[in-house]
Formats: sequence, structure tokens, C-alpha cells
Amino acid sequence: MAKQIEQLDRVIIRFAGDSGDGMQLTGDRFTQETASFGNDLSTLPNFPAEIRAPAGTLPGVSSFQVHFADHDIMTPGDAPDVLVAMNPAALKANLGDLPRGATVIVNTDEFTRRSLAKVGYEADPVTDGSLDGFHVSAVPLTSMTVDALAGTDLSKKDAQRAKNMFALGLLSWMYNRPTEGTTSFLKQKFAGKPDILAANLTAFQAGWNFGETTEDFAVSYEIKPARLPAGTYRNITGNLATAYGLIAGSQRSGLPLFLGSYPITPASDILHELSRHKRFGVRTFQAEDEIAGVGAALGAAFGGSLGVTTTSGPGMVLKQETVGLAVMTELPLVIIDVQRAGPSTGMPTKTEQTDLLLALYGRNGESPLPVLAPSSPADCFDIALEATRLAVTYRTPVVVLSDGYLANGSEPWRLPEVADLPVIDPGFAAEPNGPDGAFLPYARDERTLARPWAVPGTAGLEHRIGGIEKHAETGDISYTPANHDLMVRTRQAKIDAIALDLPPLEVDDPTGDARVLVLGWGGTYGSITAGVRRVRRAGGRVAQAHLRHLNPFPADLGDVLRRYERVVVPEINLGQLALLLRGRYLVDVIGYNKVRGLPFKAEELADVLQEVIDRDE
Repeated sequence: MAKQIEQLDRVIIRFAGDSGDGMQLTGDRFTQETASFGNDLSTLPNFPAEIRAPAGTLPGVSSFQVHFADHDIMTPGDAPDVLVAMNPAALKANLGDLPRGATVIVNTDEFTRRSLAKVGYEADPVTDGSLDGFHVSAVPLTSMTVDALAGTDLSKKDAQRAKNMFALGLLSWMYNRPTEGTTSFLKQKFAGKPDILAANLTAFQAGWNFGETTEDFAVSYEIKPARLPAGTYRNITGNLATAYGLIAGSQRSGLPLFLGSYPITPASDILHELSRHKRFGVRTFQAEDEIAGVGAALGAAFGGSLGVTTTSGPGMVLKQETVGLAVMTELPLVIIDVQRAGPSTGMPTKTEQTDLLLALYGRNGESPLPVLAPSSPADCFDIALEATRLAVTYRTPVVVLSDGYLANGSEPWRLPEVADLPVIDPGFAAEPNGPDGAFLPYARDERTLARPWAVPGTAGLEHRIGGIEKHAETGDISYTPANHDLMVRTRQAKIDAIALDLPPLEVDDPTGDARVLVLGWGGTYGSITAGVRRVRRAGGRVAQAHLRHLNPFPADLGDVLRRYERVVVPEINLGQLALLLRGRYLVDVIGYNKVRGLPFKAEELADVLQEVIDRDE
């Protein structure tokens, strides 16, 4: 039958089911095909912390949201246009996020009396009228998958596991997604399991064929490729971009990369990815604990490597004594903190921005270090490279504050030209630098205040190193009050000097007469930008700036803040950046804070900004 094709400029789809239903794989494959088609996109995976949460329960629901469009977009979207619910728990957990009129595709095979009762449904919502405000498509996904695989040797239970591929095939037909990439992916993934491969390919094709032939779906949709700047693109997650940025930093500095890490959600993917790149001189050490991981990384830095350690908030706490040692020894070390909800174990798979003060002040003594934060999944590459540059150039540990939203989310990334990446010069000490052939390990570069980096074993450059205070030149142990005061101030001055090495803060103020500035940091960039766009479309005047360098701040930040009557700072914490800005610049910023384990919605930020604008008009 001939079917209508309707043009859309954007759509938001959420796949939801049990944590064992393959929703993350389904969403990822849909996203990869969407990226290859050329749409702009943004994703939001959302899953339980448990490896296998209780089946059919609300805590066990796993979802994957993808927002794709024919134009530039900034977020995974506030509310889904389409929900694919694989069971009653998935429907109930996500129904509250849907706007009236949204499309709901439900797997009716799972809407049994027992499954409904497990999540508190007294009647079937598909038939009792409670979904009348939505466009509901009731599809027996499980039984149709089993029927499609009837000719195979798989058991019924094994055949049912392919229902996510049936759903993927159906949605791929509905939105005219390419299929070649998924076919190739399945062939590679199940190359050694021909029966499983055949089942998944058959289920995927059966889902496509169902959409093509059924009368239940009379319309398919087309979203044209986005007009993005020219270049070669690939879809990338924040953790993958971080790993690639670290490799790029290693290559551009000529230093072998050593990662000392202990697996922890949501940072483990960086360890997994870097372990695949031995051909680039990358060595990965999965340590027995967080302390051993950072200790090994700092030892590698002492030996002349690019030392890196990855973690999340709980591990960051354990690493702090060794990070303090890195401050004292003034060795380059990159610490990636992929923030998650806390305190303690908190919500390991949910996002937050709550480690800023920990990164700045979580060590004993005066122990300053640079702190950076990426603004998007793709920006994780640039920030990892920048962290490497600062660590090597200024001989200092550097903290990168990524977060769970950026780490697991994805977007198109334009591959940079290698020649455009900065060259990072380690500048190893090669000969004595003091009188009478002596080596002064704490004599400093006039511009950067960095001390020499002397690789152990270099003749004539023997020196002391350790956690006890050092003489300002010789590196001998010193308890002299005046020397300690000098070294404390010098280490701080070295970090402060980085501000002179940073570009001016970019301020987006199209009309030049906005009275309100919204200032963000880290993963809030997309939500803030989308909210600002909404305000401007409604006629509101608002300026926007975003901080990627959090210590030191850009040198002109104070001047920027003083240009505006109101400064709004949205944060997924209780106001940590706001506290710093008030203390440093005496600006009475307006904080907007939520700690729900989720990114901000553009609509809520637009409402907040409009309310602030209206106060002055």
C-alpha cells in the first residue's frame, strides 16, 4: 500500500523498557544511523545503577532519548514526541514526561495482569481510556518477534530477546533511517554466533517490514540532513571524546600516555577506550583501588610520561592526598572527574555538577591547581587536550570536571585537522642550570613560573622530590617560615598566571543592550543556550557566556560581570559557582539550582530568564 511521507524539522524519541531489554543498544544504533544520515542530534541515556534491576519494576526502567533535527540543536529535548514502551513499568515511568498528543507505541504482549499489578496499574491503561490524550499504537512486539523467528532453532525465550531489534526496525522505517550500519554492526557483534546474528537481522527486518505493510502506521516521517559547517563528522560520546583528546595530547607533546585508573561509573569507558590504543604508545593500568591508580599516574609523570587518572566523585576524594603531592612536586598530571550524583555512592548513573568546590579546595594546605570543564560531549576532546597543554606547560596537576550527562550523551563531532592542534613542548631539562654545574629543580621559567621537568636517570640532574616543603631553588627540604611563605605564594602565582594565557571570555549579546547575563559552566551549556534562544524568539534581550576555565577564571570575567545589572547562574548543585563569583567579584548573582540527577530543561530555564528580565522592565 502507498503510504504518506510527512516532512518534519525535528523529533524527540525515547526508547524505554527493562534494563535487560536492550534499550541502550537500540537507542545507540538509532543514533548512529541518524548521525550517518547527517542530522544534528543530541542524546540522553538514562539507566539504573544496578546491573540487572528487578524486571518489570519502576526502578528497573532503562531509557534512551534521542533528539534529531534538520537544524542546529543543543539538547536531547525537554519532552519526547514518541515513546516506545516495552512494558507497563516503562510506560508509567515515562508517561508524565509526554506532552498531550505525543505518540505512544506500547508492547501489548507485556501488559499482562501480573505486570500491570507490579507497577500499581489496576486496569490496562491501553484500553481503559487513560491514554486518550495520546496517539497510541498497540503493537504485540514480543509475539511478532517470536513469529518472525519461528523457523530458527532458537527457544522462545531466546527469540523474545530480539524484540528490541524489531522495535528498532519499526522506528527506522517510521523515520526513514539508514539500515546498513546496523546490519554491519550486528554482523560484527555476533560474528561468532551465527544463530543469534540471524535472529537479530531477521527481527530487525521484520520490524521494518511491519511498518511498511501494516495499516496501523499510515505515515512515515522524513527529517532532512542538517546544514552543518563543512567537514568530516562522526557521532561521539563525551567519554570517547575525552579518550581521543588525551591521545591527541600525548601525540602533540611527544609523551607516552599512562593511565592509572580504577573502574567507576560513569568514567570507566575512558579506561576501556584507552586500553584499545597501545599502538599510540598508550599504557593502561587498572589499579586495585583509586589511590593506587593516581599514585601510579603520578609516578609515570615523574618518569617523563603524560600521567592521567580517571574517576568520579567518590574516587576523587580518595585521590586527593596524591593530588596534593602532585601540587607539591609540581609534576604534570591530568585528573578526569566524571561527576555523578552524591554524596557517598549517591545515584551512580545520574548526573550532577557538585564537585566544583571539591576540585578547588578538597586538599589540605594551599594547593591550587587549574580546573576545566567541557561544555558538550564533543568539547570533551578539546578540554582534554587543553588540560594536557596546561599540565605539561605549567608543571601542575589539572582537574577536568566532566559529568554523567556529557560522558554518556552524544552529538556530531567535526574531526579537527591534526595540523591545527596545538604543539605541546615538554621542555625536559637536559643540563644543569645552576652555578658550578649544579641543578636547581625549582628554578622557574620567567613567563610560566614552571620548574624544570627532569627525567630520572639524566646525568647531572639528580634532585630530591617528595611531599615535604622544598627550598625555592635547590629542592632541599626546608622548614624555614620565609621559604614556605614564598613557595606557597609562588605555586599560587603560577596558577594565577594561566589566566594571561587564556582567550577573552566569549559573550553572546546580539543586541548589545541586554541587562541580564546568564553564565553557566560545564554540561549546562546546551540547556542554557536552548533556553536563551527561546527567550530571544519571544523578544527578550539576554546575554550568555559560558565558563570552560574555572580556575583560574578568564582575566576579563570581572569586567564582563559588571556590564550587566543581573547575572543568572544555573547549576546542577546548590550554588557552588555562584558562591565563588560572589566572593571573588562581589556580584550578587542569582542562582538557579536543581539537583535531580537530570539536565535542565530548556523551557524551565527560559521561564527563569524571562522572569528576571521582567523585573527590570
